[in-house]
Amino acid sequence: MVLKLGIATTILAGGVLLADGKITLLTFFAFLILVSRVYDPLIAALDNLSAVIMIRNIQCRRMDEILSHPEQEGAEKLTNRGYDIAFDHVGFSYNSGETVLKDMSFTAKQGQVTALVGPSGGGKTTVSRLASRFWDIQKGKITVGGMDISKIDPESLMSLYSIVFQDVTLFNNTVMENIRLGRKDATDAEVLEAARLANVDEFAEKLPDKWNTLIGENGCELSGGERQRISIARAFLKDAPIILLDEATASLDVENETLIQESLSRLIKNKTVMIIAHRMRTVAGADKIVVLSEGTVAEQGSSDMLLKKNGIYARMVKLQTQSQNWAME
Repeated sequence: MVLKLGIATTILAGGVLLADGKITLLTFFAFLILVSRVYDPLIAALDNLSAVIMIRNIQCRRMDEILSHPEQEGAEKLTNRGYDIAFDHVGFSYNSGETVLKDMSFTAKQGQVTALVGPSGGGKTTVSRLASRFWDIQKGKITVGGMDISKIDPESLMSLYSIVFQDVTLFNNTVMENIRLGRKDATDAEVLEAARLANVDEFAEKLPDKWNTLIGENGCELSGGERQRISIARAFLKDAPIILLDEATASLDVENETLIQESLSRLIKNKTVMIIAHRMRTVAGADKIVVLSEGTVAEQGSSDMLLKKNGIYARMVKLQTQSQNWAME
């Protein structure tokens, strides 16, 4: 605005001087050309500067949000006896104040598969995140082998977990190096063995440079099933005693889902497994099913037990069975 005012001032002053005969018309035009040549780049530079300042301001606010977030602390030494995961009257709310979990209690036993099911918004994903201390709870206690996880350093705690989420994070690197993120000191032979267990070799051997093929930003060169198998291979390589599976096969076709379920059945042997799924056939064989609804444990038990109870789980199974038999008439 100030620069535009300067151009207007030059025109006004030049016009007055021209009218008084103190300058010639040629001189007046020369000043107009000069002022436009000087002011136009300055205006463009200031516009760019203001845009940069706005962008930097947003980035600084985001960085400040991260840096001002309370740092989770705790002991680095693990004191767990076994790997049972127990939720004891847990209550949790996000910063927005929305209550997500209310007085939730259940135990995922070592050597068993515990499935979390229920309507959307019931708190299933939140439970899996809290079990690995992504956030701290406001009420109750979460333990692993009797060890209160709120008193353990998150980095040390994560050594107990292998996590396979629906959304896989990959990097623009080779297939081999993306799998090696599961355990950075792993040898090539160990990486290849983990890849074989996860059926990664089924597609990796067909790539242009095989295991040394770059897969693009976030694995854009691969299909959803292929990306998911790399994530499972990481879990095999880490070989942690606790496995968290969050909708690992939700968006896959039948062929990929079958391959990944075969991989998962090998991965979860003799471990504490917590699995989240919407498809009832995925969790039907679980040792224990915990039905979550509106942030609480509505039902828990085996599939047969819950079907006899004829509650939320039975209704979900019935609805999915009906949808599978749907056909156009």
